[in-house]
Amino acid sequence: MNRKKEIEELKKEFHELVERFTPSEIKNNPVIDLNNKNEIKLSITNELVKKWGLEKWLANYRKEALVSTGGIRGPQNILYFWDYRFPLNEVGVALATLAKASVLKNKLKEKTIHKIASGEVRYNTKKYVELISRIQAALGIHTHLPFNQATTPVWMVSFLIFLFDYDGGEYVTSSHAVSSKTATKDLDNQGTQFLPEESIMFVDEIEKIIKKAKTPEGYKINLSAKDDPLITEDFDGINLYVNYLRGNVITENDIKLIREATRNGMKITFDVVGGCIYNTMLQIFQSLNIKEAFEWNNKEEDPFFHGIGKTRRLNPETNKMEFFDLSCDPCLPEVVETMGYEELLKNKPIGHLVMITDPDADRLVIGQVEPVNRIKKLEDLGVYYLKIDENKIFTVYHPVYSFLMTMDFRMKRLKEKNQWNNHPRFIIKTAPSSYAWDEWALTNGIKIINTPVGWKEISTTLKKIEKQFKENSTKEVIIKDIFGNEINIGKEPRLVFAGEESGGMITGSEDLFTSKGGRTAITMREKSAGEASVIVTSLSARLFNKKQLLSEYLEEIFNENKIIYKYFVRGDVIYYNESEPDPEKLLKSKATGEILRDNIDKFYLGLSLGIREKLIDIKQAKSILSEIFTDLDFSDLEDIVFVGDGTYFKFKDMFVEIRKSGTDAKLRAYACGCDKKKCEMFLDKLMNYSGKLTERYKKLVDPSFFDNLYNLSRKIYLDYIHEGL
Repeated sequence: MNRKKEIEELKKEFHELVERFTPSEIKNNPVIDLNNKNEIKLSITNELVKKWGLEKWLANYRKEALVSTGGIRGPQNILYFWDYRFPLNEVGVALATLAKASVLKNKLKEKTIHKIASGEVRYNTKKYVELISRIQAALGIHTHLPFNQATTPVWMVSFLIFLFDYDGGEYVTSSHAVSSKTATKDLDNQGTQFLPEESIMFVDEIEKIIKKAKTPEGYKINLSAKDDPLITEDFDGINLYVNYLRGNVITENDIKLIREATRNGMKITFDVVGGCIYNTMLQIFQSLNIKEAFEWNNKEEDPFFHGIGKTRRLNPETNKMEFFDLSCDPCLPEVVETMGYEELLKNKPIGHLVMITDPDADRLVIGQVEPVNRIKKLEDLGVYYLKIDENKIFTVYHPVYSFLMTMDFRMKRLKEKNQWNNHPRFIIKTAPSSYAWDEWALTNGIKIINTPVGWKEISTTLKKIEKQFKENSTKEVIIKDIFGNEINIGKEPRLVFAGEESGGMITGSEDLFTSKGGRTAITMREKSAGEASVIVTSLSARLFNKKQLLSEYLEEIFNENKIIYKYFVRGDVIYYNESEPDPEKLLKSKATGEILRDNIDKFYLGLSLGIREKLIDIKQAKSILSEIFTDLDFSDLEDIVFVGDGTYFKFKDMFVEIRKSGTDAKLRAYACGCDKKKCEMFLDKLMNYSGKLTERYKKLVDPSFFDNLYNLSRKIYLDYIHEGL
């Protein structure tokens, strides 16, 4: 069976499973009829609180809010979005919208509130955006929508919130997660993702609403008419964003080089997974006069993501091959193998570049057609590849490699323009991102600030930096990183790069970016595949004109900067089937998975926090680990550090980090070092341990201390996040 036919059958099976597991009572009883163009009133009573299980729903929602890394995500019923059995549903989003509005109105008092609402291509996105807009309008909040209610990249929404000094935004997405998931990514008045405590504020308001609903009076939800004047379609942001790019990201010389390379045969395939970014980037490239450089793949908007990540796997319970969604994360080789590149690229020449984004367009992964004689070198460099035919392969550069090339290119370009020495330079990176970035930065005199995982952590660090030099531009800026190091980044510093290993990045501006109301920022608040793709296109043109492959450039960077931490490996332990169509079974298996996840997470937290609190030392921690992992050598383990959301094992020539997902019943693991096999071995053993406490562990780590680990870790994290904010 060809892949196109297989995708059609997988999509049909996916939809049939949803139909099969949705009771007629739910199918036939939508809660809010959005087809009604007039004002709508809904009364929530105690009876409905019980029927919809709102108190149980809220308990789960609160738990997610405490650890959320990018919106409170969850599965939904893709065909009947009012299905209250799922964590994300029509009533839940309505309650969250009401609660967020209440918090904001209490904060801003008499001010007219302006917010943006938009989203990407996920199932029911337009319905959620309409629901949010009509509830906000009924509360007197002016909601700005894109022209024709088009899908919009998340970075454009964030950019416009900052530029127009709006009061926040709602963006419907679940990043690169499976097709059945969604979320509302909450953005503040700078276009920054909410911190957990901001999420908890509106969760507390939801609790008040539910309590009111349980009284005899109940709780009334009002939706405005569809054509309410407080709902306006008034932006696309193209010209404004192009002006930002021209001033900060791309120069006229870059455009000239791209056009020259295009005339000489350079073509780039832009795989716009899900299609959200297509219309935006097409117009941006037209405005920059470089659209001829691009061919487009997967440009049609599709919540099934063109079958990317969709496959069948053996269900051990039924012993049958069943539908399974791997996500649409191109950082994962198993996902790339479902994207059809062997066929798509079979007639492309050596050197042909591919840029791959995700549905909300905040991440970018790149790849290139290279000759088979590069295989040995690619393996030495740690780069993944797919075979196209006997002569060609398709290399897929994990962001830890592609971003290293991006930041090196940006540095060299600033030096060419004699701007490099105008300011002290720094980068911001998440702790589990490649240490090769640190090596590169140290070689080039660039300061490094490490944060926990999550873009909100990077944005918060930027706010801390800006606060210091706005208060006194003559003073050196000193920032504490998640390792507890105080980093002096100098007077009026400028950002070279901020990014995370999962594919999100942003660069800085030489001149501070200024909003319409006079607010200034070093850079934008949201990671952007739009900005990244423009930089990569400039890099691609230079390499094309030099007839240099990406792998050759990467090798050059490694050699120039004497980088030894070449190898980066990542692993995920997934404790349940996200594709399970039965919501009761799905939530039960997820809850069971979270217990398994937390067992191993707490095992390692006990070591890192035990060392931090001086209850045990590194020698004792090594004795615990050596007793369990008898085939691993911990003699060169130097420290075990809590890094805000996980445990970081610092070896002499390697690191391993273990952390639980902030959005799911998954464990994330990362390793980076100079010996790939060693990285893989330690990663595999450490992330797959059960978390069982040995007698030695229980003797050395006090049980009362162990039971309080999550309270302690949360306090440490909150102290870190608020220091200097």
